Amino acid sequence: MLAPAAVEMSLRVKCSQCLAIPHLVRALHRGYRTATPQNFSDYDSIKRDFKLEVPEYFNFARDVLDKWTDMEKAGKRPSNPAFWWINGEGKEVRWSFEELGVLSRKLANILTEVCALQRGDRVIIILPQIPEWWLANIACLRTGTVSIPGTTQLTQKDILYRLQSSKAKCIITNDAVAPAVDTIASECENLHSKLIVSPNPRDGWAHLTGLMRHASDSHTCVRTKHDETMSIFFTSGTSGSPKMTGHTHSSYGLGLSVNGRYWLDLTPSDVMWNTSDTGWAKTAWSSVFSPWTQGACVFVRHLPQFKPTSILQTLSRFPITVFCSAPTAYRMLVKNDMASYKFKSLQHCVSAGEPVNFEVIEQWRSRTGLDIYEGYGQTETVLICGTFKGMKIKPGSMGKPSPAFDVKILDKNGNVLPPGQEGDIGLRALPNRPLGLFTHYIDNPRKTASTLRGDYYITGDRGYVDEDGYFWFVSRADDIISSSGYRIGPFEVESALNEHPAVAESAVVSSPDPIRGEVVKAFIVLNPNYKSHDEDQLKKDIQEHVKKTTAPYKYPRKVGVLIMTDPCLVFWKTSAVYCFHFNEHSPQTYYTKCSKLN
Repeated sequence: MLAPAAVEMSLRVKCSQCLAIPHLVRALHRGYRTATPQNFSDYDSIKRDFKLEVPEYFNFARDVLDKWTDMEKAGKRPSNPAFWWINGEGKEVRWSFEELGVLSRKLANILTEVCALQRGDRVIIILPQIPEWWLANIACLRTGTVSIPGTTQLTQKDILYRLQSSKAKCIITNDAVAPAVDTIASECENLHSKLIVSPNPRDGWAHLTGLMRHASDSHTCVRTKHDETMSIFFTSGTSGSPKMTGHTHSSYGLGLSVNGRYWLDLTPSDVMWNTSDTGWAKTAWSSVFSPWTQGACVFVRHLPQFKPTSILQTLSRFPITVFCSAPTAYRMLVKNDMASYKFKSLQHCVSAGEPVNFEVIEQWRSRTGLDIYEGYGQTETVLICGTFKGMKIKPGSMGKPSPAFDVKILDKNGNVLPPGQEGDIGLRALPNRPLGLFTHYIDNPRKTASTLRGDYYITGDRGYVDEDGYFWFVSRADDIISSSGYRIGPFEVESALNEHPAVAESAVVSSPDPIRGEVVKAFIVLNPNYKSHDEDQLKKDIQEHVKKTTAPYKYPRKVGVLIMTDPCLVFWKTSAVYCFHFNEHSPQTYYTKCSKLN
């Protein structure tokens, strides 16, 4: 989800119901050069020519990857690898589509023969950016099993919730995560297979490395229907635990061709590097389906931690033509001295997750000669809006609607609003549900039904469209926090905070941050016997507690301790979301309101 736009735009948008389009923004775009598209002539041609045939049966491994293997064998594809992986320590893997097929079929046989998995069974995959993550996902496609990716930052509690909620029968992970799985495995009645990616075997686990050496590479891909569930992504919500978002073989397998062909504008000669964590849908977007649909090379550098110099060195050293990263990454990159780096191969740069501010776009352009093309979408969708090659770039705008969706700005009754008026961003979902939209929140019909308003799917984001047809993000309609591309639900953080013995009550909100866009900010009320403790040390202890209780990226980087009377505490319990949402920049305002209302 996108974070708030640049400060000036945000203030203009929020202060008026009927919004004038800022003249300043228009002026900033004059003189911008545009890149030449490879797969289309202009934006109008995208909307005019786009048509996607949906067959009754579709499987990305058989109908796309194996077709590229045939093209390779026939000499009809450039010598580009299909997959290119490095780790920065001298190790390198380069696979053709044929090699990808051989190895993924071996792993498919392991899933069916060793793990006894059947079509429709669910497989949780928690691996860092290593080649086995890609093989595991393709193997799931070939066997018709349902892949469920998870970030390696998940805690034991997070993993338990995902295993129990999904009823997964198998988990594939590494040495770092396996101990946590062993601790909670007895509580997961459906889990009967555990595969470990490790140099050494582990008791109670099937050793993938050893099994791959002896597995057969002869495997017949399951003939899946296009509307069968292919993947499940856990996504955070405002309240409650993460929801399971279901995607079919066609919603991502076919739907993401929009991203690959138009927004990324890829060809078989391109080398595509997307820096997203393997636990997020963005990796499915830009490191699996979008590039491989176009026959491009997926480039991966295993980065345990984000290091700007490593990113710049990689872009300079390797023939990467298309680069995708979060706005936070671009902000960090331009803070470095880029003068010594030459980006001879780089041709196209894209970003999603939140608006990129004008200063970053200008600095990136001045140092690389390239613009940053912004896109907007969700775990539940493929690309909703984007700035495509050949279009005028309006920094901070999410661009124009992709051909996958009919995008509108709606009022609370589902009526379409005119240009300049703020409302909810919606996608027409009835009478014909668009291909690139998720099917439902699994086991949660009430949440699924709540996303519809009339004929439209409501994204949960608010924005407006200008008179040129460009869409602009204003804010979330709920309290989801988007920090460095991570989507964080306040409920999850509050639950972790409330487990600490010092915390009587807590409320979590978003707080602006110049690098991460937003960060988690927690307000806490202490239990009486902790009020005399050193406040700074207590804050650090609470932060560490949250890191250990839930995924570390969710911890509150800012903590405010409130000294409140019992009546105030009662008010907080009943109206915390409303109160904190509007007053997190000025705690004193909160106290004033509290005293007046009590």
